[in-house]
Formats: sequence, structure tokens, C-alpha cells
Amino acid sequence: MKYRMVFSLIFLVCAGLLATAFYMEYVMGLEPCPLCWLQRYAFMAVGAVSLLAVVHNPAATGGRIYGFLLALFAGTGLALAGRQLWLQSLPPDQVPACGPSVDYMLEVLPWTEVLTTAIRGTGDCAEVVWRFLGLSIPGWTAVFFSLLVVVGLVMLFRPLRRG
Repeated sequence: MKYRMVFSLIFLVCAGLLATAFYMEYVMGLEPCPLCWLQRYAFMAVGAVSLLAVVHNPAATGGRIYGFLLALFAGTGLALAGRQLWLQSLPPDQVPACGPSVDYMLEVLPWTEVLTTAIRGTGDCAEVVWRFLGLSIPGWTAVFFSLLVVVGLVMLFRPLRRG
């Protein structure tokens, strides 16, 4: 396998997942919660690293660095998806209260407080609004983030060929 081919595929997967997220928001009318937004940013970071790697076409050391960054950003996304899955598994009496929209929080609160609130999650994050093959949206993002972490770790510890 070659770096350019693998990173091209990863970029296309991230672009497809983000397109699906925007389709679900703007066509299906599903409002993303704060944790959903953070997971989107994680996919954007993975996609950006992948696109940079495609353009750079690194040798072994550069490929390891890109593999590390891929695993780091995908691992962050996996942690966020895990947090949302945990919130969705809570009994109704333990679910946190619903919060304001992300747009409103960005207008009113400092970004550090918006980030803290988003990571903590709100009652909106605990709501399951869509399922496919038994998995909710954060379940599917966890699957993709897990695969991306594995690919990043493989690249980190077993370099591919340049080209």
C-alpha cells in the first residue's frame, strides 16, 4: 500500500461522512447537539490531515507523523462519540438538562465555556433521533473513528511506501 492512496481514501471517507451529516441536518431536519458538532470537527481534522498527506506524499518518517496525527484526531473523535453513547445509555432521570443551541452559546459565552459545555454534553446529546442497523449516529461515528485509529496506528508502527 502507498501513503497517497490510503490518505486519499481516508479523505474521501471523511468527506462522505461530513456530507451525510449535513444532509441529515439540512434535508432530514436533525439538529446536531454540541457533541455532534465536536465529532464533525474531529472528522474535519482527520480529513485535513489526510488531504495534507496526499499533497505532501511523505516518506516513511513523514508517514509516521501523519499516522500519529490521524490516530490522535480519530482517538479524540472516538472519545467524544463514546461520551455521547454513554449519555444515551443513561436512565431518563440521570440525563443532564437540555441546553441552548450551539449557535446561541457561541454568541453569548466565551469559547472555553462553550467547549466545556459541549464536552460535558447536554440532554440533547442523550436523545437518540436516528438509527441504522441498530446503531445511533454516535454509534456509527465510533465505528468509523475506531477504524481510523487502527489505520493511524498501523501507519505509525508499520510504514507504508511512498507514492
